[in-house]
Formats: sequence, structure tokens, C-alpha cells
Amino acid sequence: MAVVARGRRLAPAATAARKPFDWRGAVGKALIYLVLAALAVVFIAPFVWMVSASLQDVSDMFRWPPQWIPRSPDLGNFALFFQQANIGRLFFNSAYVAVTVTLFQLFTASLAAYTFAKRRFPGRDALFLLTLGTMMIPGQVTLIPTYIILKNIPFFGGNDWLGQGGHGWLDSYWGLIVPQGASAFAIFLLRQYMTTVPNDLLDAARIDGASEFRIYAQIVMPLCRPALAALAIFSFSFQWDNFYWPLVIVSSEALRTLPLGLALFVVRNRTVWDLLMAGSVVATLPVVIVFLLFQKHFVRGIAMSGLK
Repeated sequence: MAVVARGRRLAPAATAARKPFDWRGAVGKALIYLVLAALAVVFIAPFVWMVSASLQDVSDMFRWPPQWIPRSPDLGNFALFFQQANIGRLFFNSAYVAVTVTLFQLFTASLAAYTFAKRRFPGRDALFLLTLGTMMIPGQVTLIPTYIILKNIPFFGGNDWLGQGGHGWLDSYWGLIVPQGASAFAIFLLRQYMTTVPNDLLDAARIDGASEFRIYAQIVMPLCRPALAALAIFSFSFQWDNFYWPLVIVSSEALRTLPLGLALFVVRNRTVWDLLMAGSVVATLPVVIVFLLFQKHFVRGIAMSGLK
């Protein structure tokens, strides 16, 4: 029995021995943190130098050793960058396409994920495996068929009812948004999360007379906020940085997105590195801000999406 001495409770003699310190585990954790810190420096250093270079003059930018902290930081590079032609239009196009595609994917992917996770019908699992199989097809393989389909959309871009005579959805917001509105990865991510929603909760709603769409909208979707936040970050980041698809279908200057406009800006101003660094920082900030705002939900959504 434990004994009491001077108002304090003493541990029994049988448990008085202390647990030996685990040196092997401590060394292992120290090595893991050291490797993670080194990798963090490797990945963060280019971004830090880009931010530092955007605040310096060209003469100081390439000084050796590198000036990680500007001696006299100046925001003039950003002012000159925004004075370039059509910068505001580039930002609007990128924001409009990225936000619209993100909302489109959230809606279509959540509907498909709910069907695969909570509805039963013949061939459901085979159809889901077929959907996952499309993730193994490189985008370059479907590029030409998608281009031809968009070119022959009837009644758009000067086309007749047979899809002939015009350019269809090429060089238009329709062509930038609609082909990106569905994603097999988005369906997979949300489906894995929705499988964790208890079926008893849905059955109770059905007994109360709720329709399937009401169950999807008022019960399943609020419970899937972490996964939706993770998908929104993935989709917005990809669409904001998307360069390949706008390069293929956009020919007019009014529809160029920010990555495409920056690439052409680099071609026209190869030696204006101060403005290029300022433009790169500005182009990166929206993605960083979105991630910081939804970081908590993003981590939780990724962690929970792999549970069964």
C-alpha cells in the first residue's frame, strides 16, 4: 500500500524504479527531424531567394555571396510589374478560371463520390475501378481528341449544327473551364472520405422521408468539409498554375491566364530579372494564402481520406 508522509502521497516500493531513458529512440527522432529540416531548407530556399530578389535591384540580385536579406528593400519592382500591359486582365482570367473550375469539380466530384460510396447499383464497383483507371492515362494522350471535340462543338464559335465552320469552344472560357470540370482524383478523394460517414445516419434520414439529394446536401456534405477543403486547395492550386492547357487552346491575348502571360513576359524581357521575380512572387501569393487559410482542414482531409 502507498504510504502518506507529510501530506504527500508516496509511490509504492514496487513501482519506485524509473524507466530507463530510450537513447535509441531519441537518436532516431533527432535524425528524422534533422533530415526534415534539411529538406525544408532545400524546398524553401528558392522561394526565399525569389522574394529577396524581388525587393532588390538587378545589380544587387546577382551579387556573390547572395544577399538573402536585402540591404535596402524596395517595392519599386512590384510597381513596375503592375504597370505592364494587361496584368490585371491576366489576374482576372486566372482567378475566374481557377475559382470556377474548383466549384465545378467540388459539385461534380461530390455527387459522383456520394453515388460510389453510399448508393448500391449493379456494376458500381466496376465503374469506380474504370474511373480510377483513367488516372493512369497521361494527359498528352487525350489532348488531341479533346481539342477536336472542343473545335466541333455545335452552335458555338461560328459552328453550324454539325459543328463545322468555326472554332467551337477553342479560344473561349468554355474551353478553359468545362474540360477541367471533372476529375477522377477528386472523385476518389471524396469517395474515400464519404465511406467514413455512418450508414445508420443516412438510413435514419431516409426513414424520416428525406430524399437522396437532401441527404447528400444537408447531411453528407457538411460532414465532408475537411475533404472538400483539401480538394479545393488541390484544384485551385493546379488551375492557378496551369500552363499547358491554356497554351494549347488560347490564341487571343484577352483570354491569357497569368502563367501563360508570365511565360510570354519572360520571352519579351529576358534580362529584366527584377520584374520577373516580382511577377513570380505576385503569382505565387494567392496559392500560399489559400493554403494558409485552409491548412487545418487540408491536413485533416488528407489524413481521414485514407480511412476505411
